[in-house]
Amino acid sequence: MNIDHLRLFLRIAALHNISQAGAEIGLSAAVASAHLNKLETGLGVRLFHRSTRSVTLSEEGEAFLPHAEEVLASIEAARASVGSGSIEPMGTLRMTASASFGRQHLVPAIDAFMQQYPQIKIDLRLSDTIMDLVEGGFDLAIRNAPLKDSSLVARKLAPDLRIVTASPGYLDQHGEPACPQDIAQHTCISLMNMDTWTFAAPEGDYSVKVNSRFSTDNGETMRDACCAGMGLAINSTWNCHKQLQDGSLVQVLKDHPLLMDVAVWAVYPSSRMLAPKVRAMIDFLLNWFGSTPYWDAPLHNPEQPV
Repeated sequence: MNIDHLRLFLRIAALHNISQAGAEIGLSAAVASAHLNKLETGLGVRLFHRSTRSVTLSEEGEAFLPHAEEVLASIEAARASVGSGSIEPMGTLRMTASASFGRQHLVPAIDAFMQQYPQIKIDLRLSDTIMDLVEGGFDLAIRNAPLKDSSLVARKLAPDLRIVTASPGYLDQHGEPACPQDIAQHTCISLMNMDTWTFAAPEGDYSVKVNSRFSTDNGETMRDACCAGMGLAINSTWNCHKQLQDGSLVQVLKDHPLLMDVAVWAVYPSSRMLAPKVRAMIDFLLNWFGSTPYWDAPLHNPEQPV
């Protein structure tokens, strides 16, 4: 049984498209169809129902799918057992991340990573929509959102500290809130309809529904609107550390931390063994960000340059 044929089968099962699956692997539609036919002939069953509009797994294909996944996972494990120490990580590493974090912090890290690992190619997809790792064929996702899928393995890479910020101009005009209750009197900027802010307090958590006249689905847009004086906003320090340093944004309500269980995570499917290329990237990012990420350094030492 040809291993490349199994990989093609899994991609077709995920994408429901022979041409697209073949293109991902570097095959033409005709060659992909031929490889699939060889696999089906060897098994003596039809793995997919094909029509002009869709490709769906047959009953036999559904039964074969978990076994094909197990075979490929075992092969990856076997390669990792001998490759992690003696063979340089290689191959294409398919990653996904949020657009804002990816542009600001992953691209510089990937540049340094590729210099250290010249045998690895990176395919990075940036989207503020959480991508399905298995269906998308991704090896690794870098996420800074609450984790919900229990079928994924997550490794914490760095804290994601979120604070309330405002521009000096906004505060000059509207004053600075002294406590969370004051936020109700201010104009706020919300991200993805997150218009309820919760603060941790010794006497009990306090939530306030903010007056949000402007909302957006992009963190950099929210930060820039905050810099322009459009209102208060919750910002991740990784997204606003330069603005805090140059004074275009200031932190407010420093004594009232937000109640948010978030971090920057490396996430990968639990059904896959950790390939050397994936382990290399995770270890590299852990070292790159460090125990105190560079974006939080100004909060610990205001005199430290960015």
